[in-house]
Order: sequence, then structure tokens, then C-alpha cells
Amino acid sequence: MTGLIETYRVEAYNTSKLSENKIHDDAVARRFGFSGGLVPGVDAMAYMMHVPVSKWGRAFLERGLIEARFVKPVYDGEIAEVTGEENDDVISIEVSSRGELCATGTASLPASAPSFSMSEFPQTAAIAERKPVSPTSYEVGQWLGTVPRAWIGEAAAEYLRDVRERDPIFAREGLGHPGLLQRVMNKVLVDNAVLGPWIHVGSRMQLLNPAQNGDELTARARVTANYEKKGHRFVELDALVVANGRTPLAHCHHVAIYQPRELAAA
Repeated sequence: MTGLIETYRVEAYNTSKLSENKIHDDAVARRFGFSGGLVPGVDAMAYMMHVPVSKWGRAFLERGLIEARFVKPVYDGEIAEVTGEENDDVISIEVSSRGELCATGTASLPASAPSFSMSEFPQTAAIAERKPVSPTSYEVGQWLGTVPRAWIGEAAAEYLRDVRERDPIFAREGLGHPGLLQRVMNKVLVDNAVLGPWIHVGSRMQLLNPAQNGDELTARARVTANYEKKGHRFVELDALVVANGRTPLAHCHHVAIYQPRELAAA
């Protein structure tokens, strides 16, 4: 099957203006050459997820695969246009705003969800005392955990409002939005080091089970790469996001600039 999918338009919202990551703060982001605080990449990815969820519904939440790469910022209050084109059961997705391409990605629906052994992803606690980030914060082969988090009741509803999600499936079936799993992946970095401004640049997420509203979420992540490129310091993670300590929800590959070159050179 081939064809264009109706454009999905979102008035972007910067959910992290007050977060510890000051790349979302207008004044700080301008010092890094941006027009203002960046809308989090995980939220831009949530906008993208609307397309396959509209196409495949609950089946996508049970076993869908999505990849995203962020190339330009989306800014608070601007219109983000999410377009999709389906070719041979793969949807190519683009996010554009202010006349610029901001993100690209693909989504597909495997015949079945792959299986993962929980024993291959050992339960790991976040470190007890975070220290300022350095190349040793994320050593290749290191296992990292997160502080458990849950979005229950009004918090879950607020998240859907924040990412402008209009599909009724989440409220109707009591499901957690998969964008929350990406937030947990960000927490792997935040819960294990004190970071300065940092940038999420891409992710691949294979969904394994639908999240339920109120699930307690954690990630079990292994650092697979830590390198310098064009002056930036990057980290790559391979992780399982788990509900309530027992149900695997997603297998994720997560890439971030944990020290932009302006800080790495300092």
C-alpha cells in the first residue's frame, strides 16, 4: 500500500521550561545559537506517534516500531506539521515547523513483538549521589537505572494535554502514552549525573506491551557508546523500559549529546 497520510498539526508546547535541562530555557538556549528554548525531543517524538496510533490503534501500542531523528528544534507556540507517507507498510514521518524540517522517522507494525529476557537487562538502581557529568559518567558497558516514576490519573491526563494528543484510545482504554517511555529514557541520563544543557538527538523504540495508566516505570539501560563528534560528546543507550518491575514495555535505543561542544571545550 502506498499513499499520503493526512497532515497532523500541533501547536507545540515546551513542557520543560522549568526543568533542570536549561536547553529548554529561552535565555540559555539563545546562548547556544537557538531562537529560544527547545521543545523536548521526546515530545516531538510523541507528536510523531500520533500518526501510527491513528493508523493501527492498539496494535501499534502492543508491538509497533518507531524511529526518530531530530535535526532542527521545534519551538514553543509554533505549529508543528506532522506528515506521513506509507510505502510497503512502512510510514515515513516528517515534522516541520517555521518552514524547516525538524525531525524525520519511520513507523511500522511487525507481525509480532520480539521477546526479550528480563535476565538480559538486570534491575539497576539509579546512583545514590549524582555528580557533575563527565566522560566517566556513562562508561561503555555500564548499567544504569532510573528512579521509578508513575503518571497516575490527572498526571496522565495532563501529559496527553501537554503533547496535544487527541486520539481517544488512551483515555478510553486506560492506556499510557508511549511518549512517557521516552521520558523515562531521558531519565537514565538525568538520574545518574548532574548535566548542564543537553540535547536528545534520536531514538528507536520497539514497543512490546501497552503501558497501563498508572504503571510504575523504570529503565534498565546499558551504555553502548560514548564518543566525541564535531566537538560534542554523545552517549548511546540500549535499554528495556519496564512496568511495575515485571512487564517489559519497550526496547529502546537512545542517543543524546550529553555535553554540547560549548561545554565540552570548557
